[in-house]
Amino acid sequence: MKKYQNRQYAVLGLGIFGSTVAKTLSRYNAEVIAVDIDPKCVNRMADVVTQAMQCDITDIDQLRAAGIQDCDVAVVSMGNHLEQSVMAIINLKELGIPYIVAKAKNKRYMQIFSKIGANKVVRPEKEMGEQVAKGILGKNIIDIIDLDSEYSVVEIPTPKEWVGKSLIELNLRRKYGINVVGIRNHVTGDLNVCPDAECKIERDDHMVVIADGDTINKFDNMID
Repeated sequence: MKKYQNRQYAVLGLGIFGSTVAKTLSRYNAEVIAVDIDPKCVNRMADVVTQAMQCDITDIDQLRAAGIQDCDVAVVSMGNHLEQSVMAIINLKELGIPYIVAKAKNKRYMQIFSKIGANKVVRPEKEMGEQVAKGILGKNIIDIIDLDSEYSVVEIPTPKEWVGKSLIELNLRRKYGINVVGIRNHVTGDLNVCPDAECKIERDDHMVVIADGDTINKFDNMID
C-alpha cells in the first residue's frame, strides 16, 4: 500500500484515542511521530509507528527536538487535560503545523480549541454515541455515517426481491432516490466501490447507499 501523499503525521498523547489514531495511520503506511510524557505509552508504540518518543507536549523545544515541525498534520489527543491541550495547540501553531486536530471532552473545550487555532475538533465519545444510537434505530441498518443534517451513507442488507437483478434493472435512483456507492460481497466482505450498472446483486450482499433520512427509513422497512 502506497504512502498517503508522503504526508507526515504527529500524534501527541498516546492514550486509547491517540494510540488508535497512530496505529490506524501506520496501518496505511503513513509516517507517524508519536509522543507522550509516559515512557510506558511510548514503549508500547515503539514498534508500531515510524518514531515514538518521550516528550512533554507543553514544551515547544521538546516538540521541535522530536521533529514535530516537519509534520503536515498533528493530532492532540489529550482531550481531558485542558491546559496541556491548549499549550500543545499553541506550540503546534508556532511550529507552523498546517493542520491540527484536537480531541475535546466537552463543548466548552471544543470552543476553546477552535479559538486558539485547531482546524478540527472532535468529541469521540459523543460522536460514537450518536452513531451507535442511529445504527440501532433502524432494524436493518448495519452502519451509518451522516454527511450533513439531511443525507447519510448507510450500509444495509439487500431486499430479497432485488437478488439476481442488476443495478440498471433496479433503477434505484429513479424509483427510490437512492444512490448506490458500493456493494459488499457476502462471502469475502470486500467492498466494490462505484459498482458497474450491470453488476448483479447476490443473496446476502450489503448495499452501501447515500440517501436522505426519510428514504433510508422507507428502505429499512422494505427488508424483512
